[in-house]
Amino acid sequence: MYMFSVLDLYSIGVGPSSSHTVGPMLATQRFAKALVQHDVIDEVDRVRVTLYGSLALTGLGHGTDRASVAGLEGNDPQTVDTEYLADVHRICDERGTIRLAGVKTITFDYNHDMVIDVWHRLAAHPNGMRCEAFDAQGRPVYEQVWYSVGGGFIEPGLVTDPVVSMRDRSVEAQEDTQRVAAGETDPTMQTDGWPYPFTTAKQLLGICAEQGMSIADVVWANECAIHGADAIRAHLDRVWAAMRASVHEGCVSTQRVLPGGLDVPRRAPGVYARLRSKGDVFSQHASGNLRHLESSEAAWIDLFALAVNEQNAGGGRIVTAPTNGASGVLPATLMYYWHFLPDADEVGVRTFLLTAAAVGYLIKRNASISGAEVGCQGEVGSACSMAAAGLCAVVGGSPAQVENAAEIGMEHHLGLTCDPIGGLVQIPCIERNAVAANTAIGAVRMAMLGDGSHIVTLDQVITTMRQTGHDMMAKYKETSQGGLALNVVEC
Repeated sequence: MYMFSVLDLYSIGVGPSSSHTVGPMLATQRFAKALVQHDVIDEVDRVRVTLYGSLALTGLGHGTDRASVAGLEGNDPQTVDTEYLADVHRICDERGTIRLAGVKTITFDYNHDMVIDVWHRLAAHPNGMRCEAFDAQGRPVYEQVWYSVGGGFIEPGLVTDPVVSMRDRSVEAQEDTQRVAAGETDPTMQTDGWPYPFTTAKQLLGICAEQGMSIADVVWANECAIHGADAIRAHLDRVWAAMRASVHEGCVSTQRVLPGGLDVPRRAPGVYARLRSKGDVFSQHASGNLRHLESSEAAWIDLFALAVNEQNAGGGRIVTAPTNGASGVLPATLMYYWHFLPDADEVGVRTFLLTAAAVGYLIKRNASISGAEVGCQGEVGSACSMAAAGLCAVVGGSPAQVENAAEIGMEHHLGLTCDPIGGLVQIPCIERNAVAANTAIGAVRMAMLGDGSHIVTLDQVITTMRQTGHDMMAKYKETSQGGLALNVVEC
């Protein structure tokens, strides 16, 4: 069982993908730690990591192999040297070894010990991986199975979990589809210890009405009950600082072309230079003296999102919110609040993040934030919904208006596919974040024009998103086997 927290939903990690980079690094790191904890590391002579399903099909473009090797060496997504991560394949090839768990040097043949199985998947989930350790005689010493379920979250599997053809529907998948059709949700994220537990938006709105609390107040009370106020406040402040840093670093980057082979140019530095000539918002806090730039607000929002996602695509450090592929939406919307809205302050930033987290929890619990499970509607769609909720809260929206804004943000991303060209988080991912950030702001405008009453509820649109994701063909769910990935020829 898993206890949800903003400590996990907003994690500081490394690009380009939360499910395909951050998750696998955490999985192999846990595997390496387990070898030490179970006192078997001295027996280990060789390790092997096998990537299945979506991790295999788009793994090279997402850096899954490099992240897995870095995790074997004990690296963590929050602190790993991004330059080392980008070059770890070459380094391993040159030295022929890795430093397992950071404590033992063993032979490592990258082409043999990092297995990319594009023909099979673990039945339980499209993002599955197997970690194995062997002694000098080739005998198995220890083994783990892990699933990267989106947003950097990982779940352990069983070593007996069946491997099936990519074309097969597993028993587990069939049962999950039946559960979805019956309207059942994922019960794994527990609310034990929360003074105000909720699992649906309807319940959350009821708590707000009964207690006279905002959505942020409810989330704050729940988080403080488990982790304490100081820890939560410090984490939110670190997240905001990391978001701002990713925007600024993306705007001033000297890297001209993103890695991966598509030769996608970085646009944020050039866009920043053009916008800065008319007035630099980074040098000013929200105030009336920015009125002359109101006509270009959308351009700045685009820039904020492009900057973050180019950092992500370049393997830089960003905030998973709720995924790396959608990591530009919340920062762009928050930067809009910070630089363009009067009375913006740090308290408002925390209110934004707490409110957005409530929506993120509902989506993760009752649907998915994984592109490999439900397509990009679960990534960028979820981020848009979260950002709309957060912004609506800080501009004075009632809980009902916040829920309305979140619903609008998700509703208009239903059916969005995940079909990255070349398996890279670049096209259409980077621009898609900029569009979604502007959509989130538009959703808030519409919600604030009403009183919070509307026909389609957030709960209904989340259920619809999950059902749509399960109906979506696998080639449109982070496999790069359909859509743009198929029809745009790589040159």
